[in-house]
Amino acid sequence: MNLAAICIRRPVFTVMMTLALVVLGIFSYQQLGLDLMPKMDFPIVRVSVTLPGASPEEVETQIAKPIEEAVNTVGGIDELNSKCLFGQASIIVKFVLEKDIDVAAQEVRDRIARITKDLPEGTEAPLVEKIDPDAMPVVTLIIKGPKNMPLRDLTYFARKRIKEQLEAIDGVGAIQIVGGREREIRIVADAKKMGAYNISSSMMKDALKSQNVEIPGGNVTEGSNEFILRTLGRIDEPAKFADVIVATQNGIPIQMKDIAEILDDEAEPRSLARLDGEPALSLVIQKQSGVNTLDVIDRIQKRIEELKKNFPAGISYIPIRDSSKFIKSSLHELRTHLVLGSLCASFVVLLFMGNFVSTIISALAIPVSLISTFLLMRMMGFTLNNMSMLGLTLAVGIVIDDAIVVLENIFRHIEEKHSDAETAANEATSEIYMAVMATSLSLAVIFLPVAFMEGIIGRFLNNFGLTIAFAILISVFVSFTLTPMLCSRLFRYRFARGSGHSKQSGFFGHIDAAYGRLLTYSLRHRWQIVIAAVVCTLMALPIGKMLSVDFMPNDDTNEFNVYFRAGEGTSLEGTERILREIEGKMTTLRGVKHVFATIGEGSGVGVNEGQVFIQLVDLSERDFSQFDVMEDARRIMKVYKNLRPAVQASSGFGGSRMSDTSYSISGPDLNKISEYVDAIVEKIGTNDKIGNADSSYISRKPEVHVKLDRERAYRLGVRLDVLSTSLRTLVGGADQITRFKENDELYEVRVRLRPEDRGNAEAISGLLLPTTLGTLVRLDSVASITAGFGPAQIDRRNRQRSITVNINLGKGAALGDVNKIVETAAAELKMPPEYIGTLIGRSREMARTMRGFLIAFFMSAIFMYMILASQFESFLHPVTIMLSLPLSIPFALVSLLVTGNSVNIYSLLGIFMLFGIVKKNAILQIDYTNTLREQGKERREAVIEANHARLRPILMTTVTLIAGMLPMALGKGAGAATRASMAITIIGGQSLCLLITLLLTPVAYTLFDDLLIWAGKKLPHFKK
Repeated sequence: MNLAAICIRRPVFTVMMTLALVVLGIFSYQQLGLDLMPKMDFPIVRVSVTLPGASPEEVETQIAKPIEEAVNTVGGIDELNSKCLFGQASIIVKFVLEKDIDVAAQEVRDRIARITKDLPEGTEAPLVEKIDPDAMPVVTLIIKGPKNMPLRDLTYFARKRIKEQLEAIDGVGAIQIVGGREREIRIVADAKKMGAYNISSSMMKDALKSQNVEIPGGNVTEGSNEFILRTLGRIDEPAKFADVIVATQNGIPIQMKDIAEILDDEAEPRSLARLDGEPALSLVIQKQSGVNTLDVIDRIQKRIEELKKNFPAGISYIPIRDSSKFIKSSLHELRTHLVLGSLCASFVVLLFMGNFVSTIISALAIPVSLISTFLLMRMMGFTLNNMSMLGLTLAVGIVIDDAIVVLENIFRHIEEKHSDAETAANEATSEIYMAVMATSLSLAVIFLPVAFMEGIIGRFLNNFGLTIAFAILISVFVSFTLTPMLCSRLFRYRFARGSGHSKQSGFFGHIDAAYGRLLTYSLRHRWQIVIAAVVCTLMALPIGKMLSVDFMPNDDTNEFNVYFRAGEGTSLEGTERILREIEGKMTTLRGVKHVFATIGEGSGVGVNEGQVFIQLVDLSERDFSQFDVMEDARRIMKVYKNLRPAVQASSGFGGSRMSDTSYSISGPDLNKISEYVDAIVEKIGTNDKIGNADSSYISRKPEVHVKLDRERAYRLGVRLDVLSTSLRTLVGGADQITRFKENDELYEVRVRLRPEDRGNAEAISGLLLPTTLGTLVRLDSVASITAGFGPAQIDRRNRQRSITVNINLGKGAALGDVNKIVETAAAELKMPPEYIGTLIGRSREMARTMRGFLIAFFMSAIFMYMILASQFESFLHPVTIMLSLPLSIPFALVSLLVTGNSVNIYSLLGIFMLFGIVKKNAILQIDYTNTLREQGKERREAVIEANHARLRPILMTTVTLIAGMLPMALGKGAGAATRASMAITIIGGQSLCLLITLLLTPVAYTLFDDLLIWAGKKLPHFKK
């Protein structure tokens, strides 16, 4: 007794079994997190090393190269990049995705430990840390205070009353304060007074360290009591730093106030923030790796609302760059599409069957299958994200297919064979069992290669592929349990006969008659149909060449960024003047809601780098796209070419901070590489498909060179390390000397010369340096001081010097077209073989993805053939069925061409789905043809009868699939571009190739059958 028969005989058992799946699914749904994209683990390790005072060339030679050589022996490295800056090196090691991040980090630490002793003296201990791109900023809070409130006080409030409270929230990672001003005790030294008193910087530092201490002195025991001994030497008021004794001369103490001014002031600003032209302070909040974005933001919003109740008057906050808005909007759109698609698919069933009961039975497969899928999703650790929800939405038109096929066959048995409902349910389900299993399993197996593709996109599509596969498998189970049971109970012979559309009446009767005439003609003129099918298939080549190739469609997220970089050496004040001008122009753009401008935001971002974040009003409130506004912004920024501007959407997958994609050139000579890069930028810069292009090379950083006369320094007793430390303290103010404690807060105490004593080379030349002889000498007596230029940074890629062309796409440009433009420009340079140009970023990921899809296509075809061969116990019938697959490609491409879409990962997924869907029709046709022939009917009669019998379920499943996807194809909300690309591919390909496949399959069946007959005559031992 098969499963359907058991369920028909035991309806209560069937209902309880179905309810169990539904209840577990509902419970699982409540446990699923919400996020924009699936969780992805990227094994990336960063090694940070500091060598104070070293130039980028020295850092490269003495730090980066030895570390690269050591780390390169670790297995599984995908990419090894280094950035050599002034006094520091950052080495990024990217591993293949299969590498365990903890193992990778430990192996890197082990290799670094072996060479640490070989690094130059003065090198700080290398820091090895795991980097996770998933731990990204999720929301920015703008903190605004009264106009009369000093920014230093607002910064203290934001740090103590907001930042520290939010950092305690589960899932919140780092929080960066941008535009704040921290309190600092500044000891501003007078170079002339230091000279007059013969005081060096090291003497000032030693005095501050020794006279501002609090050291435990152990325990004092007195009888039965024990006391802790503490030396209370900390300075408790900023003004008292003036009384610190630096030295004595002739028994007279020299105090700090004699040579310096003590200021309770702010630290030198290194960042700036403004919202809509008004000064502001921002908290850039990152989430921890692997934590659900929406959960974190919800907790942040609840906590900040609680804190707001105790804010002083005039202090407020504004959330901006809130990633939860797009996530919620996108998921809401998907839920809406899911519901609308379900309703549309159910209406199609009602239209074809003309029976409300049939519609209810078929439609029940949708909620039961989808809700039950949540159980498997939870077991796999999935979240409700764009990819898994997209899979569920697309599954609406698929999960109802099996129920439709089973129900229609039962309905046909009642209508044509006049069977009672229970007998019809049992017999019809058994009759269609193999066909349904073949269609569903061969469809589910298609997504397995997609789910297990290698690389970033493989992880990205894993949720999509497995979610659809889960939904399909559950729908098969539902179609063999719930559907036949409900049919046996709710259908009655008189009810079925007296209601609904007969195949010979109504609109379907006309369709059936027209198809009969076409089928008869096709069987008489078989080669005409074959030729037509071949011509249609070959049309894929010219149509494909007319289409652009892209990585992902661009979604309108209501926001974008404008970046610029002022000349090297530009101060914060100089950059601010430029920023204010650009910021004012950006506020004039149409549809602008907020303009958030920053300088120095982010790790490693200098005071000469500005960013303007533009937030637009919601898409529903405007009749133009975000990309139209971005083009307006690019036109504005064209007058600032010397600022190396970039306009970039906020959601560029696989891009960098300032570019959509990149082209890297590596080689031995940095100047030669720079020439090649500049030539490429010049060649491609005028192309309309290029939004902007720029070189990453920063070659002319202004410097003051201090060159030591070693012989003279040795005679005078001046050590190089003392010289460097003195300069770093007095000019840069970089040394952490001591801290001032007030209540539970510690504030930096910084020694630095007056601006006029360190503003130029002449002023610096008079600095006094301590000697080993106990005397002081002027700097210019042991060194020459000249102005010059040097590289701001040296980039290395895979152990070679490299420079990158950063590229942003123009409006409507596809990544594939831009790649061709860049590669053509690079080829025209005819670079020597030692110079290697490579597309990186999104371009490289796109190339990997296309290769992965090609492999997945072949694997899917093999798996599909194996399933069909097993089901039909034939090596030839699967070939007949799979002949319909190539036909879907040209019609899918036509639909993309007509609608102005590109070939991208979403449209390729649509073609994958087409492969599984179009062959379902052929399976139904061939399976029933074989059944009728086994019953003794002649081949032609069996072919015609089988195709007539299966026409209605084929049309129903096709139209329900199209109806279920129409909301996605026509949607205009958040994430609409990505969903529409896939839906249009499926709708166009399925609807346009339907007629030809309905005719080609029976024609191919008869041709292959003729081949078998011929082979049987020629080869008597030949077996099917």
